Amino acid sequence: MAVTTEQVLEALRSVRDPDLQRDLVSLGFIKHLAIRGGQVAFAIELTTPACPVRDVMKEDARAAVAKLPGVTGVDITMTSQVRQSVPRGAAHRLVPTIKNIIPIASGKGGVGKSTVSVNLALALVKSGARVGLMDADVYGPTIPTLLGITATPEVDEHNRMTPVEQYGLKVISMGFFMKPEEAVVWRGPMLHKTVEQFLGGVLWGELDYLIIDLPPGTGDVQLSLCQLIPITGAVIVSTPQDVALNVAQKAIAMFKKLNAPILGVIENMSYYACPHCGQPDEIFGSGGAEAIAQRLALPFLGKIPLARLVREASDDGQPIVMTAPESPAGRAFIAAAEHLAAQVSIRGMQAELSPAVKVTF
Repeated sequence: MAVTTEQVLEALRSVRDPDLQRDLVSLGFIKHLAIRGGQVAFAIELTTPACPVRDVMKEDARAAVAKLPGVTGVDITMTSQVRQSVPRGAAHRLVPTIKNIIPIASGKGGVGKSTVSVNLALALVKSGARVGLMDADVYGPTIPTLLGITATPEVDEHNRMTPVEQYGLKVISMGFFMKPEEAVVWRGPMLHKTVEQFLGGVLWGELDYLIIDLPPGTGDVQLSLCQLIPITGAVIVSTPQDVALNVAQKAIAMFKKLNAPILGVIENMSYYACPHCGQPDEIFGSGGAEAIAQRLALPFLGKIPLARLVREASDDGQPIVMTAPESPAGRAFIAAAEHLAAQVSIRGMQAELSPAVKVTF
């Protein structure tokens, strides 16, 4: 007897998205289901191309359908459609074509926040997402150097800028408009205007994610960003030692005070793996950022090792995610980006997953 559509869908109800805690059918992830004889074909449309359990769900779905009597083959196509977590409306007028806005923050300088921002953004690009990177560190812009960019943005007759593309990533930075020896000496209103221009005055096009590299601390740029647009959520970067963690908590407190969600915490320079013996050396301590995340009930997105290869790749303008993705640091950045994408997906699906409340009289 030939297998039916209802049987296939019932089998697929046994496969759950571990992040969203729902089965693939009720989530609406099963698309284009077709049955020809014993051959079953369908697509699984995920909420991000960077899904960390993409392959697991595909194989679970294949196994569930293959068990049905009469099924001789299962053909699954994996696709993705990133959900928009930023609400539309008056507050969204600056960035109507951007689905998710994710600032990368730190309480203090020197924790590698810009390096993390670049590699997270490129890991998302490599997954197939459309990504932009905005360098909001006006006083110390380093993104052009980290990406090896020497070009400058084009500006049209309406004073709108076209971002520079590198490795498939769209980039804007104050570093494009400064000489290396120049310093920006601005008060708050000028910083606010720059953030507004980098958001609304740049031709970003359709983006799944806009990563924003913030300056360290809890100052004017952070305040302006949260006032101008509704963000998807912030990522906090810290090193393991107490002094960095204490200041990182202030950044977390700032975003909470501004009613901005925290998507997670990343521990950078977590340990140093000796290239000769392979033993880890916890130069700055260990596990502090993860402990803070647990204490504050925040997602922990991963640990990035301290590695000379990361520094060399950054100095050369060839980020490690692009040049050595299979290295320990490269894999750590990619895993952190996948966990970040999962948290964004959870937020993007919350409205769809929440049952409608009906009031009757």
